[in-house]
Amino acid sequence: MRKDSVYAYGNAGLDYAESHGKQFTQARSSACWTLPATACLFTGLDVHEHGADTQSRQFVSQIPNLAEKLKTKGYKTVQITGNPVTTEVFGLDKGFDEMWKVWKLVQPKFHKGVRLLLSATKPRIRKMLFSKDAVSRKLVSDLESANCWGQHTHLDAFEKARQIMKEADKTNTPCFFFINLMETHFPYHISEVFKFASDNILDKFREGWSLYKLVNQNFLTTEKEIIKPQFREIIQQRQKTAWQLIRKDIDNFMREQHENKNNLVIFCSDHGDNFGELGWYYHFANVNEAGNRVPLFWLEAGDKTPQIIDQPISSKYIHHSILDAIGFDETTTLFKNQQFNFPMIQSYWYKHQQGTLEKYRYNQFLFVEGNTRYIKRNEEWYFAPLMLGNFEEEPEYQLLKNHNPLEEFVKDAEKRKFLDNKLSGWEKFSKSLLDKK
Repeated sequence: MRKDSVYAYGNAGLDYAESHGKQFTQARSSACWTLPATACLFTGLDVHEHGADTQSRQFVSQIPNLAEKLKTKGYKTVQITGNPVTTEVFGLDKGFDEMWKVWKLVQPKFHKGVRLLLSATKPRIRKMLFSKDAVSRKLVSDLESANCWGQHTHLDAFEKARQIMKEADKTNTPCFFFINLMETHFPYHISEVFKFASDNILDKFREGWSLYKLVNQNFLTTEKEIIKPQFREIIQQRQKTAWQLIRKDIDNFMREQHENKNNLVIFCSDHGDNFGELGWYYHFANVNEAGNRVPLFWLEAGDKTPQIIDQPISSKYIHHSILDAIGFDETTTLFKNQQFNFPMIQSYWYKHQQGTLEKYRYNQFLFVEGNTRYIKRNEEWYFAPLMLGNFEEEPEYQLLKNHNPLEEFVKDAEKRKFLDNKLSGWEKFSKSLLDKK
């Protein structure tokens, strides 16, 4: 969920969270889509370290994650998710005692044909529909997941969490919940049940076709303009509307879990989304502000004092901060040793059924120093300013010809060494993927 969708009207509209917690205005995710971004949150590692990228499509199972570490402290670990990507499909279920898939908890409120249509927008599902596996259990499960693509399910997720909490309270069992909501995810719900924002039949078709091309990443395989500016704006507005529809429910749930309770409550997005900034719609390679700048609220038990933190930080340190809060001795968190808590972002090119244009077949490494973003792609460095306020026109990256920002602009020797190690690891991992072209 893009930060500017949350702050479209000046504030987040989370009355309780904004008056009782720490609000990070410059938090940035470490990756640009659900699998690597969530793996970063679960491990506190960067993508080249946990290995879950657009090509491997799998979390490295040997790496201990947050849920496993919390279990060593006696926590019951529960995941309640509206997104199949955070489940066993990609290995992100590891360490959870219970896995609740929201699409299996709800009754569809829309026609089965709409569910099939929403599912069939994904290439993987289309391939299965027209193969011998069309009646397989996996396909049935995939089609059921469209319940979360086609209607609101966040209240169902909250209710399941309440049920589990109530049982845990009877035995005084501490719990860790990871709750993943899909309401602001594609196709960006603008009502309780999926509908188009456009009024007339022709524009509804064009809006649907634009959504289809966006989720299928057609941009990677053609030189043609894939989405008209008019419908790009409609899609952007869909996410803003989606947030407005659920923000009060989220705020009420946070109040319920935090007020007069000994609970730590965190709200954030795993990553943002790209609706055409920098002239593209490349979901799997965002290194722009919309794709990576995310909302983040931290509500400690008993905290009644609001605080705004404007320093650029990496959301992957949520992992370390949770562990630090319950007794693990973590060196760097959201709140301490800020020297090493600064945004670093990695993206990896997406094999669009082997049809990706050559010009998009590159990986990217980004870090923030001061008020500037520096990225490396195709052996060249580029730079662009941070967007410190709400998003305006995304600035184009400018080439840093014959410059190395690590050597020239990172003055602190320890930080430079830290970055050198990260960059070296990324280059090695990146090369291993590029060699598989």
